[in-house]
Amino acid sequence: MEAAMGLMRRIHPKQSETALSALLSLLPHHSSDLLSQVDQPLQVLCDLESGKEYILCEYNRDADSYRSPWSNKYYPPLEDALYPSSELRKLEVEANEVFAIYRDQYYEGGISSVYMWEDDNEGFVACFLIKKDGSKTGQGRRGHLQEGAWDAIHVIEVGLEEESMAHYCLTSTIMLSLTTNDESSGTFSLSGSIRRQMNMDLSVADGHLCNMGRMIEEMEGKLRNSLDQVYFGKTKEMVCTLRPPSEVVLRLPTADLA
Repeated sequence: MEAAMGLMRRIHPKQSETALSALLSLLPHHSSDLLSQVDQPLQVLCDLESGKEYILCEYNRDADSYRSPWSNKYYPPLEDALYPSSELRKLEVEANEVFAIYRDQYYEGGISSVYMWEDDNEGFVACFLIKKDGSKTGQGRRGHLQEGAWDAIHVIEVGLEEESMAHYCLTSTIMLSLTTNDESSGTFSLSGSIRRQMNMDLSVADGHLCNMGRMIEEMEGKLRNSLDQVYFGKTKEMVCTLRPPSEVVLRLPTADLA
């Protein structure tokens, strides 16, 4: 299992689905651990009842069916499926509505889903998902990318309330991939993922949803800065070192060009 996880950390993100499928065939007795620990690009399904799209992940899966946050139904239909309690379902519905607004303001489109379920410590867990297609044909397109995808997974463990306080543990994963193919930049492909964790003890006076929203907003800001520095910053540094921009070349002394 340790070797399998090491391999998945080093594999190219675009090949992760193929690699995971191969590992599941080789290690069927570790399938549950692999599926829960290895993040894959998010997939989308349409809720036939509401007509809205929702995101598929391990957190809304039961057997081979996936629960929609809009209708609370499984597709394909499943008997004896797991559902959140009525109180948690009410919070889940509100979270989906609020997170859809957050997604539109920050991402200019895309698809979002929120799932909640009880844990073994008398608290609950919430999963906030965003999938954004940044290609020329995607939502909010700007015409710069041939292909582009942003997948965000935020899982928050909420502890039992004690003296109007609760402990929140947020684990966030961002998966990014983009490809350009035009005359100005040529063919360029960049893919990667980043994961960070945050722990906070907060008052529940404003409600769990407000606390979780603030944590996600803060974490996404940190992750965007990290991606900008690690992926785009380093890539720009390497490209400009190997192939300096024309305005830099023009300023170099003749001896340096020899």
